[in-house]
Amino acid sequence: MKGFYNEVIAILKKNGYSFYRQGKGSHEFWCKNGKDCVSVPVNLKARPLLLKQIGSKERV
Repeated sequence: MKGFYNEVIAILKKNGYSFYRQGKGSHEFWCKNGKDCVSVPVNLKARPLLLKQIGSKERV
């Protein structure tokens, strides 16, 4: 089970982010326009604060 991962990725894509690269361990980097990047753990199990970082008002 990936927790909230799929929902968060859908919101990131909707906000113009795309997969940039695999990070260490279970993290991925998603970037918008090649500069605004966020690290997303694949095993998200709690409501992530990173939606706040990207300025999204959506909730999961």
